[in-house]
Amino acid sequence: MDFASVVTGIDNFLWGLPMIVLLLGSHLFFTIRTRCIQRRLPQALKITFSKDPHSPGDISQFGALTTALSSTIGTGNIVGVGTAIMAGGPGAVLWMWLTGVFGMATKYSETFMAVKYRVKDHKGEMLGGAMYAWERGFKRKDGTTPWWAKLGAVLFALFVVIATFGTGCATQANALVGVISSNISNPPAHLNWIIGLAVAFLVSLVIFGGIKWLSRICEKIVPFMAIAYVVCCVIILIMNGHYVWDAVVLIVKSAFTPQAGFGGLAGAGMAKAIQFGCARGLYSNESGMGTAPIVASAASTSNPARQALVSMTGTFWDTVVICLLTGLVIVSTLCGNPEVLSDGSITAGAQLTSLAFRSVPVIGTPVLVGGMILFSFTTIIGWSYYGNRCVAYLFGKNAIRIYQVIYVFVAIVGAVGVSDTVWTISDIGNALMVTPNIICLLLLSPMVARETRHYVWDGHIDEKDETPIPTYEDK
Repeated sequence: MDFASVVTGIDNFLWGLPMIVLLLGSHLFFTIRTRCIQRRLPQALKITFSKDPHSPGDISQFGALTTALSSTIGTGNIVGVGTAIMAGGPGAVLWMWLTGVFGMATKYSETFMAVKYRVKDHKGEMLGGAMYAWERGFKRKDGTTPWWAKLGAVLFALFVVIATFGTGCATQANALVGVISSNISNPPAHLNWIIGLAVAFLVSLVIFGGIKWLSRICEKIVPFMAIAYVVCCVIILIMNGHYVWDAVVLIVKSAFTPQAGFGGLAGAGMAKAIQFGCARGLYSNESGMGTAPIVASAASTSNPARQALVSMTGTFWDTVVICLLTGLVIVSTLCGNPEVLSDGSITAGAQLTSLAFRSVPVIGTPVLVGGMILFSFTTIIGWSYYGNRCVAYLFGKNAIRIYQVIYVFVAIVGAVGVSDTVWTISDIGNALMVTPNIICLLLLSPMVARETRHYVWDGHIDEKDETPIPTYEDK
């Protein structure tokens, strides 16, 4: 067995049943532990657009949300949904949606933990994430951190850095090349190099500007691209009006009972629907992965509960809204045009999604292509911040510039194209960072539940947390 086969086997195992059980189980656990925090969604949406200017932090609550969404709203919301339907049948859409509904509780809890234990650097800028929660959440009375807590912190930060190069950067640049080249009739020679250099230049302009510049860019791009995509989905659903209810019924039935396929799409049982629906949903919204709380820790917020509620809306928009719309668009299109699958030409999720959007004359394909380009670009810049913070934790602030240069170089390499094994290794890092994040979160869940009861359920959401934020000594 060669190295590539071994790596692929590890990746399939990690992103199979163990990861589904760990993440989906955590979603259900924290839904109960927080007394179904999802009920506070209207309040969370209201807080999202409010300001807390006199509270400690570097960026606005909305800026933190859009920066996190820049990383989560991406190819998983478009291609990932089509892939789930191809592999798990229409029922996968319902299971994907349910991971979003319950995943809101995990996103709330991990953000609460990160903001609660955030620290400041020598410039007064905020640092946060599971690595600092490991260090501060289990600190002894004498001020020392147990070796096992330090190990959890280091492993989480290390796995995040690995994942940023693959999942966050190279694969996204590669997706950009694929989308652009497939929609140009006569692509110029060395198009991949041209796109790679262009992406590297644009990414450099953003990531070297710091978190404030990054959040301002995301505040402008993310809402625009999300609204344009949602509007196009709504137009398709209106055009498919006669088949929308049929699609809903098919999705629900297929989620719980074996269903025959239609056209060239294979039928799938309940087990496959659960497996691929949950896997793509979990991958899409990143609830439990610990990435979004890293940027949420920089938000200006008077207490951890406020920003946790705001971050919770990210999972709502990402999976509960956008993934669901994409799923309805694809299934309703197939209900109305089952013959398009009969010739066997549709073999991938991307083709399935493209098929649905082509049904909208003039704007359908441009919106899909434009959305893919913007989604990929914002994912690259969003993940750069995660790696930035984790590199600073592992190696000190002087290593940040080196990391940024390497990150930009990886974007070029990703556009040009490298072995699939590299992407598989990054997926493994992506899965592995979930484990130390979830373990830390489960151990600190009594604190999250106790303080959530005080701030949210006892009506103290505007109360300021007077606990001093310590200064973290740089390495």
